[in-house]
Amino acid sequence: MTSTARRRSLAFLALSATQLMVILDGTVVTVALPAIRSGLGFSFLTGVALFTAASILCGLAWDPASLLIGRALQGVGGGLSTAVSLGMIADLFPEPAPRMRAFAVLAFIGSAGGAIGMVAGGMITEFATWPWVFLVNAPIGVAALALGAATMERVPGHPVSGGLVPRDLFSARRFTLAGGVLFTMVIAGMSFQFLSSLFLQDALGLSPLATGAAFLAVTVPIAITSLGLSVRLAARFGSERVLIAALAFFAAGMVLMARVPHDGSFWMDVAPAFVVMGAGFGLAMPQATDLAMSAAPPEHAGAASAFLAATQQAGGAIGVFAVASLAAATDLGIGYLLGAGGLLVGIGLAVSLGRATSGGPDRETVDDAVSGSR
Repeated sequence: MTSTARRRSLAFLALSATQLMVILDGTVVTVALPAIRSGLGFSFLTGVALFTAASILCGLAWDPASLLIGRALQGVGGGLSTAVSLGMIADLFPEPAPRMRAFAVLAFIGSAGGAIGMVAGGMITEFATWPWVFLVNAPIGVAALALGAATMERVPGHPVSGGLVPRDLFSARRFTLAGGVLFTMVIAGMSFQFLSSLFLQDALGLSPLATGAAFLAVTVPIAITSLGLSVRLAARFGSERVLIAALAFFAAGMVLMARVPHDGSFWMDVAPAFVVMGAGFGLAMPQATDLAMSAAPPEHAGAASAFLAATQQAGGAIGVFAVASLAAATDLGIGYLLGAGGLLVGIGLAVSLGRATSGGPDRETVDDAVSGSR
């Protein structure tokens, strides 16, 4: 091995170790957050308040150190808020039917938030200054605090017991399988977002604002499928079957993007792939989330929520790192195919999930969800 190749290998090893450290830190802390909350007396509202204050600090940052401190505090505040959110939703909606509807709405909000962020980021980049990227969070955070202060004290919470990740969670086979599906979905979803943003700007020459608007072709199908079709299709065919078909749609969207030529048209080549991907994601996310949380023992809902949040954080980081490395060495299309391959693993897990017999919402439960949404 030449000295240049050796230096390149060692540099890549250092970068990989850095990425591993970041992933481990984020996911380990996320799983520990329910225990930290219980031990130190933090609430869900503490996380929101910290995130809001940190966003303001970032927007007012006067030097690199102050910005880094603000971003670190944002991470802690966001982690405190999101790591327990699924468990709190399970507490708010103990009946399976309304809980499934709640997770469908949550899937749409997550997608809509991402699309709004893309559009807002493009607008801020073109028409405003960078501090507004952070300050835009302040009014949302204040509103969340006001609503939370009036309602959260009535929301029950399960104490953390049995360690940070109780062993009972992993004895629930459906929970681990559904969590694995979510892991592959986030790997593919973050890969899709990262690669598509590069493709739209570098290959098609779109501006940041036009790039953000282009992602509405993903968000609108997610809204239609998650809010309008996901629960109804599950009532007719079963949650596991809908999940398998949805993951296949998701993978098809990735494959369609892999074949888009660099001189292609957004409306003729990219938009159809975006629509297919969005439809698959919108159908899959509510099913996978509800199947996982309904399989978790109720006394471990908080730990289950934190574990799923950490799983998704790890999936997102791994996905972006893997496809960025592969795409840099080869082509963006290969990165899309890597994401599609991950979804094939997810389909295999979903098939196993369908064969598992314990837990999960049954047909009558989903029928109740449908009738309640009319």
